[in-house]
Amino acid sequence: MTWSTLARDPTTGELGVAVVTRFFAVGALCPRVEGQVAALATQALVNPMLGIAGMERLRAGEPPAAVMAALLAADAWRESRQFHILGMSGEIAQHTGSDCVPWCGSVWPGNVSVAGNMLAGPRVVEATRDAYLASQGLPMADRLIAALEAGDAEGGDASGKQAAALMVASQDPYTDLDLRVDDHADPLAELRRPLGVARERYVHFRRFLAGRDYTGVFDREVINAAIEAANGATGR
Repeated sequence: MTWSTLARDPTTGELGVAVVTRFFAVGALCPRVEGQVAALATQALVNPMLGIAGMERLRAGEPPAAVMAALLAADAWRESRQFHILGMSGEIAQHTGSDCVPWCGSVWPGNVSVAGNMLAGPRVVEATRDAYLASQGLPMADRLIAALEAGDAEGGDASGKQAAALMVASQDPYTDLDLRVDDHADPLAELRRPLGVARERYVHFRRFLAGRDYTGVFDREVINAAIEAANGATGR
């Protein structure tokens, strides 16, 4: 009853994940992303430990296919899981267990992985993929939401929709953007609202925070001037 998109921008190095489902607070359990490491999603009969253990192994340098094989081999309920990983260099690994509720499956063109279960049909993941690939030039967050909107237009989750989440990361262990809609009649439309709010101040402020190789900026005048300049350039 969930479908998700993992994406990588080979130019900027950004990694992103977006998900929508008829399941409360999906962002708390399904998606994970870490800059310079990987994006992944664990769904169907969700096992959150796949995401936690998976990211630990990916961070240590194991390739996605090896991580997936090792974790699923130790999971007695693996045939009820759906799990996919997109590594920082574009490597993709996918698993859809034989006991996942149909329609279930995945597609994987370069630098994007789409997987879903309990969907209206294969066109959901195909349209999601196609919309992402057709939206080059837009920011990662917009591409991910547009992709899921295209899948939703093809029927989306056969059981309905309730929650959505979006995460984007680039250089750091923590995200550049992490948005969630936990309970809403139209979660993808609602997800666009906090994205707009984030672009007023948060995304600009985020650039000045300490990161993996950056001590951060502590001058409030510098930070506020950058936010004002960005909002002036966008007409906000």
